[in-house]
Amino acid sequence: MTGVTNLSIQIVTGDSRPIFKQIVDGIRMEVAKGSLPPGAKLPSVRGLAMQLMINANTVAKAYGELTALGLVEARQGLGLFVTEPRQLLSDEEQQKRLDAAVGAFINEVAYLSYDSEHIIKAVQDALTSLGGKAGKNSDEG
Repeated sequence: MTGVTNLSIQIVTGDSRPIFKQIVDGIRMEVAKGSLPPGAKLPSVRGLAMQLMINANTVAKAYGELTALGLVEARQGLGLFVTEPRQLLSDEEQQKRLDAAVGAFINEVAYLSYDSEHIIKAVQDALTSLGGKAGKNSDEG
């Protein structure tokens, strides 16, 4: 791809996450959904900072974290590009993170007035919206 991919990231000022984390999460979700395929070029630090009307250092911090996570790579003189998906975490670490995320999720929804079927359907719909890009299920075979 030669052109810069337009990102549809929303920064929410009332969000408890820092702005750089909102950028990281937004780009991770775009990659998971396939909106940012491998090889897609990200906007420059300055370009995304202007688009989001935030400090360029915040974008640089987000891009640094995305690089450390292995989601993007810098190409000398060309910019940042989305990498081919690869799993950097062991099966044990993946399970640990899944358990922690499920625990946090359950803590958030435990006091809502929905039955478990409604909550499960909402989770299934959210995963379906990723278009099957959420990763493999190691229990399938």
